[in-house]
Amino acid sequence: MVEYLRLLRPRQWLKNVFVFAGLIFSRQFFYPDSIEKSIYAFVVFCLLSSCGYIINDILDYKEDRAHPVKSKRPIAAGKISRGQAAVVGALLLVLSLCSAYLLGAKFSYVCLIYLTVIVLYSTAIKNIVILDVLVVALGYVLRAIAGATVIAVEISSWLLLCTLLIALFLAISKRRTEIVLLGEGATKHRRILSQYSLGLLNQMIAVVTAACIVAYCLYTLAPETVVKFGTRNLIFTVPFVIYGIFRYLYITYQKVEADIPEKVLISDLPLQVCLVLWIVTCLVILVNV
Repeated sequence: MVEYLRLLRPRQWLKNVFVFAGLIFSRQFFYPDSIEKSIYAFVVFCLLSSCGYIINDILDYKEDRAHPVKSKRPIAAGKISRGQAAVVGALLLVLSLCSAYLLGAKFSYVCLIYLTVIVLYSTAIKNIVILDVLVVALGYVLRAIAGATVIAVEISSWLLLCTLLIALFLAISKRRTEIVLLGEGATKHRRILSQYSLGLLNQMIAVVTAACIVAYCLYTLAPETVVKFGTRNLIFTVPFVIYGIFRYLYITYQKVEADIPEKVLISDLPLQVCLVLWIVTCLVILVNV
């Protein structure tokens, strides 16, 4: 039973918190119905993402055996057969899509798009340089869209842009860390890594880092943001965003531990404190306008 739970990768469910972005920035956290729907949407995406992880593990079990950490995953380690994993994945797929439809037709469409993206990534796009990290980032954007759709609020273009940029930042940082950690064996685990170099990834990280900070600053000062929330005080959340990004860069370059983003967030106390302070500050500002 433990191996089947590990197959679902519950630690990576943390990525699905992007579903709550629409709830927070539409100020729908005052309404129990919206909170309830957002929680259900989070659960649906946990099931959907686990289905995606199973598909990926079934397809990549040989490559995973060449990785020092992923070789311990149930399929790669031979503790669960690919056939058994496929059955679990099929059950999760049916359960998640049925649950999504109960939450609303539009929400279920977003879930179908997300699932399609996962399948395309796992079967082809993961081997196309640059497009691979863009599609990984798209998965985060779709989570944010789904969260806004399930509570029927407007999908802010700023929300999509900031989500895309921070997701790109995480994905590119992960690629860099994989190359550093795996060294010459990197391409045995992930063929696309042969198309990247540390120099290229460093430049990409620099561009995306700057874009993240500038986009968030512009978002807090944008006229439509001020009108929507009735305050200019969101600018006071910028220092937390800057610190969080710089802290993640420190972990990527100095500690070389950004190969699994959710592990970083779970294990790094300064980053956790920063995230909590950012959330609390946002809520205080939005509640008191």
